[in-house]
Amino acid sequence: MFVDKVKIKIKAGDGGNGCVSFHREKFVQAGGPDGGDGGRGGDVVFIASDRMHTLMDFRYKRSFEAENGKDGTNGRRTGTKGQSVETIVPKGTVIKDAETDRVLADMFTTDAPRVLLKGGQGGYGNQHFATATRQAPNYAKPGERGRALEVVLELKSIADLGLVGFPNVGKSTLLSVVTSAKPKIANYHFTTLYPNLGICEYNGYSFVVADIPGIVEGASHGIGLGYDFLRHIERTRMLLHVVDISGSEDRDPVKDFDAIMAELEAYGKLKEKKMIVAANKMDICENDDNLNRLKAKLEPMGIEVYPVSAATTQGIEALLTAVTRELRNMPYIEPFEEEYEEPAPEERSFEITKSAYGYEVSGSIVDEIVRSVNFGDMDSLNYFHNSLRKSGIIDALRRAGAKDGDTVTIQEMEFEFTE
Repeated sequence: MFVDKVKIKIKAGDGGNGCVSFHREKFVQAGGPDGGDGGRGGDVVFIASDRMHTLMDFRYKRSFEAENGKDGTNGRRTGTKGQSVETIVPKGTVIKDAETDRVLADMFTTDAPRVLLKGGQGGYGNQHFATATRQAPNYAKPGERGRALEVVLELKSIADLGLVGFPNVGKSTLLSVVTSAKPKIANYHFTTLYPNLGICEYNGYSFVVADIPGIVEGASHGIGLGYDFLRHIERTRMLLHVVDISGSEDRDPVKDFDAIMAELEAYGKLKEKKMIVAANKMDICENDDNLNRLKAKLEPMGIEVYPVSAATTQGIEALLTAVTRELRNMPYIEPFEEEYEEPAPEERSFEITKSAYGYEVSGSIVDEIVRSVNFGDMDSLNYFHNSLRKSGIIDALRRAGAKDGDTVTIQEMEFEFTE
């Protein structure tokens, strides 16, 4: 089964907590604080590979979490770093923020690790909080939380030449003739259900060919299979438009060409790509009327038309000569522009809610302060009060109307407000 678009959740590891510890040694009664720092959390890393061609592996595993950093220990020992989670994706996968649709990373280069989310920093141990007046701090910093994100993986095949056209016009047969690829070939519509890639070598020049599943009218609006695979045309340097010049199945090659071009234009700027037309099935064409009409329409537009037969290889050499001539002079596809590599740090904020029982303070900055406090230690409580002042919570409570004796609730703990 070919899967080229999935939504997954990723999370960086939390940083380890700092340690509260005091040096203990024979004949040393007060060795001072020696709590080590927490280890950093693991990163979320993506790696592109040539050995994968589908996102099928992500159909059932949709969550990827890096390991948390280990807590610090005594003796000033820092906790070990959490193990990063490495996720392998096919080359050409574009990673987007599921909420904003912004491009986070374009996995354009193989075996080049990309860190999408960095692990949280480890918290400081109590060794960092010793001062001349506070020589035995009984508290430490907690580790920073690792970021979580929902992302969309979109596979956009990377090829030099893309074969486009209506179903059953001979694209897969043509691919099998010019490359060593072995696509499924049958005389019915939608034989090809996913893009097939092959490498063509001609006159010392090699290039990648992609057989895009048949596009139908309305594909850009979700009709048929075309909409799912139009994204794969974005990566191609040039298009080879294959039409059934024989008019089999009562089709008109000129009208077919116009219909496909309308879908390419509706999807985006695909119509602007350099294009050559292969008038296929010449071996069963009864006359040259269709070919002459097609040339009369396209040649004034600067689009070359080559009569070929994929079944008998008639005209294939002339077609490949033209394709290689164009590709040699064309620039290579550039990666998509990445709007940012890592989401901005979560805003540290708080909110004050007034009720009949007093005031309630909540928010990310409050959670961080509370996690740092040992409420059984006076020095730690002083640190807690100072942190509330420095963060602006005390001033905000005063502006909200808090007075001496009012009850302030922070994470189910009640305190008495004092000026």
